[in-house]
Amino acid sequence: MARPVWKGSLAFGLVSLPVGLYTATDHHTIRFHQLQRGTSDRIRNRRVNERTGEEVDLDDIVKGYDTGDEYVLVEPGDLDDIAPGRSKVLEISGFVDLDEVDPIFFDRTYYLGPADKEHGKIYRLLEQALARAHRAGIATFVMRQREYLVAVKAENGLLTCHTLHWADEIRDPREEIDTLPGRPRTTEKERKTAAQLIDAMAIDWDPDAYHDTFREKVAALIEARKSGETVEKAEPPSESTNVVDLMDALRASVRGARGGERGRTGRRGGDRQNAADLGDLTKSELYDRAADAGIRGRSSMTRDELIEALAA
Repeated sequence: MARPVWKGSLAFGLVSLPVGLYTATDHHTIRFHQLQRGTSDRIRNRRVNERTGEEVDLDDIVKGYDTGDEYVLVEPGDLDDIAPGRSKVLEISGFVDLDEVDPIFFDRTYYLGPADKEHGKIYRLLEQALARAHRAGIATFVMRQREYLVAVKAENGLLTCHTLHWADEIRDPREEIDTLPGRPRTTEKERKTAAQLIDAMAIDWDPDAYHDTFREKVAALIEARKSGETVEKAEPPSESTNVVDLMDALRASVRGARGGERGRTGRRGGDRQNAADLGDLTKSELYDRAADAGIRGRSSMTRDELIEALAA
């Protein structure tokens, strides 16, 4: 059972519910150590006094804010003292329509769970009420010496807590991207063909159909290096579409998308695939075929399990 990363109370109106905050996602990036080239010696970071060059113990480190002329020193406990209540209460100030919150504001997701079974009814009542109203509770609280703006939502029978960016953290795209188009003219035929391409490429959202192929390639690279083998380089990126050839590219894309759709349908309804032929494919190729065949749970399958599922 996972341990909560924060414990406190969720308050709305005069109702208070003891809750725990649980991490909702995992990162599966392959991590590397830093080594000195030509050796197996680890490179480690140390906290060093830049004046003396001596390493400093963690207990002797304090925070310092540079005012230009001097540093203002802040002890770790000072930050806890200025908001003792805020670090224990997640207080909802109001409920907003979910459709009004722009996706760019959402940052990280956590699960909210009741601290004990005694408060299960209050938890369930809030979850049901939020789901029915299609609203999210907007709240602020302090965790790990930082204040967070959050949205409390009802999702799949439980409460989730999404940290939000503050308004002044959202950058103006017009200031960040100097190549944003103004109002270039497009023809009705171009707009219609682009819409046809979008319709031809329409799919149902299935998160299991997507997996981290780059991570698999990194793992394959590591295995190849262990055995002294080489790996194939990835295909170079495609060239940008010439504006002059835009309509030709759109029409060809529509034809290709519609043809691929018929091909995918044929594979789903086709005969059993030969296990011997499947054995010649890489795991990535097997996964792509499993995605086309609509095989559920494929993201957690081994190579042999993918072959067995496709053959069946």
